[in-house]
Amino acid sequence: MSQEYVLEMHNISKSFPGVKALDNVSLKLRPGSVHALMGENGAGKSTLMKCLFGIYVEDEGEVILDGKKVQFKNAKDALENGISMIHQELHPVPHRSVMENIWLGRFPVKSYMGIKLVDHKKMYDDTLSLLRDELQLDIKPETEVAKLSVSQIQGVEIAKAVSYRAKVVVMDEPTSSLTETEVSHLFNIIRKLKAEGVSIIYISHKMEEILEISDEITIMRDGKYIGTWDSKDMTTDMIISKMVGRDLTNRFPPRENIPGEVFMKVENLTSTNSKSFKDITFELRKGEILGIGGLVGAQRTELVEAIFGLRGISKGKIYIKDNEVKIKNPIDAKKHGIALLTEERRSTGIFPVLSVADNTIVANLNRYMDFNFIINSRKGMAEVNKSINMLNIKTPSGKTLIRNLSGGNQQKVIFSRWLLTEPDVLILDEPTRGIDVGAKYEIYSIIAELAKAGKSIIMISSEMPELIGMSDRIMVMCSGKLSGIIDGREANQELIMKYATKFA
Repeated sequence: MSQEYVLEMHNISKSFPGVKALDNVSLKLRPGSVHALMGENGAGKSTLMKCLFGIYVEDEGEVILDGKKVQFKNAKDALENGISMIHQELHPVPHRSVMENIWLGRFPVKSYMGIKLVDHKKMYDDTLSLLRDELQLDIKPETEVAKLSVSQIQGVEIAKAVSYRAKVVVMDEPTSSLTETEVSHLFNIIRKLKAEGVSIIYISHKMEEILEISDEITIMRDGKYIGTWDSKDMTTDMIISKMVGRDLTNRFPPRENIPGEVFMKVENLTSTNSKSFKDITFELRKGEILGIGGLVGAQRTELVEAIFGLRGISKGKIYIKDNEVKIKNPIDAKKHGIALLTEERRSTGIFPVLSVADNTIVANLNRYMDFNFIINSRKGMAEVNKSINMLNIKTPSGKTLIRNLSGGNQQKVIFSRWLLTEPDVLILDEPTRGIDVGAKYEIYSIIAELAKAGKSIIMISSEMPELIGMSDRIMVMCSGKLSGIIDGREANQELIMKYATKFA
């Protein structure tokens, strides 16, 4: 008789100082199925998975694997018992090969004159078989991981999970950096694993993906279990309603900003890197939200980083209020009223070991200095508390480490950091990546209010509904070139995609 569930988590509770992260949460996973785990940032999804994976020890509850109660001491224990996890933040060993990353800690060995040595040939052959034959991934085993793209590293992490012959694979936001083609390939891998009897717990904020790939959906809210449903019985609106505890009738706030005169003008901007952007010309109006669309490799991030002084420019000019400005570094950009929220929040946005307060004031320290070298913490905390209240940042206090906040709240802290510099131009690179639908709406509302107040916004987004729902105009790039500018009222996904592939 076949077992109904390969994994059961019953009444799991977990508390940290000042917060109850999990409150009586349950999850049941069927063999050979994809089970979506959903909830807003801070709902407790990752904490629940860390309890499963042996990173945290639950305060209450039990975990049953293949009908037997288990409690893993650490991640190694979980892996050896058939539980594998692909984390949202990828942390490979960058300057080692693909095969060394996959077999790290369990290299195959051979004996030579009584000495055990790493069997590099077997490791190469096993890796090649895994990547090419099992997963159809075009990655060479000997390639240094640092030379791979994010999507290829994601593939290596999947291969590593598969190499453990796990019964249960946890995938935490596996498609956050993948193109549509790469997502399609990942789904083929998932379907192949399912057919082999592997069970997958799939965490994502992308509703369309969830409805396409999952068999069941479990929803959490505020550390509590809300329920489990068959995916075929759910719709996007139903999922959102259960996640946020209310109906979210509008995904985007109303447009109340009125774009005014041209505030910034970019003429023929060209990168010092010959493979990057070339001859980019556009205008940005006061109080306007200018979206930038395009596929991976369009050089959108490279363009805005050059405007902010992070990348070299071989030719071209930037004008603010009809005056040419020279921006050689971010200090120059700040002086001219430009702020940049970077694409990778965790690697280039936050300082994880510092507090919310430190992360908020770090770009504006001069304002809080006494005698030009002593930080006036009282003055700084007043600004921090004002920002926490104004942006509705959910944190126990300004002294809390920012790494303990959800992704959406971390993003709000970065917003508050740059707003304290009182910028005229705010550049947002993928401002809602990895953020749940409720927090997204809050971020959208902040952006809309800033534009209404006369701030000029440049927003890069890979989500076309977001571009269309938020932008007054959409500038589309392809292969480092400007391929078209679309009025927001006339924009649709087909037109954006037409321009996004114009030079491909």
